[in-house]
Amino acid sequence: MKYDFTTIMDRHGKDALAVDGLGMNPGSWPDKPKDGFDAIPMWVADMNFPTVPTVMETIMERVKHPAFGYFSPSEEYYESIRKWQRIRNGVTELDRSCIGYENGVLGGLISTLTAFAAPGDAVLLHSPTYIGFTNSISSNGFKIVHSSLKRDEEGIWRMDFDDMDRKIKDNRIHVAVFCSPHNPCGRVWERWEIEKALEVYKANDCIVVSDEIWSDIILEGYHHIPTQSVSDDAKKRTVAIYAPSKTFNLAGLVGSYHIIYDKYLRDRVRSQSSKSHYNSMNVLSMHALIGAYKPEGYEWVDELCQVLTKNINFACDYIENNFEGIQASRPQGTYMLFLDCTRWCRDNGKSVDQLLKAGWDVGVIWQDGRPFHGENAIRVNLALPLSRVKEAFERLDHYVFHS
Repeated sequence: MKYDFTTIMDRHGKDALAVDGLGMNPGSWPDKPKDGFDAIPMWVADMNFPTVPTVMETIMERVKHPAFGYFSPSEEYYESIRKWQRIRNGVTELDRSCIGYENGVLGGLISTLTAFAAPGDAVLLHSPTYIGFTNSISSNGFKIVHSSLKRDEEGIWRMDFDDMDRKIKDNRIHVAVFCSPHNPCGRVWERWEIEKALEVYKANDCIVVSDEIWSDIILEGYHHIPTQSVSDDAKKRTVAIYAPSKTFNLAGLVGSYHIIYDKYLRDRVRSQSSKSHYNSMNVLSMHALIGAYKPEGYEWVDELCQVLTKNINFACDYIENNFEGIQASRPQGTYMLFLDCTRWCRDNGKSVDQLLKAGWDVGVIWQDGRPFHGENAIRVNLALPLSRVKEAFERLDHYVFHS
């Protein structure tokens, strides 16, 4: 491979919550490992790979100039997004007027909610649910209504369209959150699934917030389909939110963008986004996106997805062959595993808290999946060099599941 996905980075003291945050927030964040074990960070959803070099090169070139005053997004910024969406997602005729900045996906979500709903109103989400959705929606006074994803006979997570329609009607819902690819389940939705979901939203006059931050991280054999692309109506009613942060490990720089084609939606969302006067781009964040979306970034992401595919295949095969009672639905996108530990906990007379702690003790820093609305669930980040993934699973095998 052209790029480095094998070196084990030492992130200690480099502003990395994944390693420096251990033990700092008892009851919410994982504990530090016991003496004799180093931490293998598999909880926070960032990657343990160095980003594409053009990000650093572009930032450093800008840093050479000693002034960092007020600025406006450059034409290069908009053109980088337009080209990325055209080449990666087949999006054509994307005018720069449809692209708007957001401090993050959650900020764009709340801007949309406050534009089209009032505190106390219900919002439809699928469960399991990204914890950031839960916290931000609840903190802003909205009521969450879940429509549970169901695993089919092949273990693939599916939407229950009848349940969605019923709950939208029963709760008079007019804003829904759609996660594509889905976090934490890792589903890459097929076109017919997106079409059917959007038919439900259309029939109930719902504005759709489509979180597509994971849309670049698609495993081999699958393909991301932008929500806005499935119909003319979907294009008009959807606020789609993207970012280079998950793709290129840039979360610490902050910066997302929305695509909104309908002028009425766009005006309402941007009106809310501007109210704080702090939803403004960081100049280095802008240059990071430009650097990420250079030609090298396209190559880097393709290699990343190959690496992640191997990591996930290894992990899922290892679980199936060695960890009886642990169910892992094989992701199609993202780099997260969402484990159902119900049967293992029952058969071994242990709680998921005990299972989590046993992993933390030996340096496997995985994440409690219950805040994501998964009963007896554990969430595992596999965006590490394969050697570290193998070491983590060997520790789980020796010290946790067969101790």
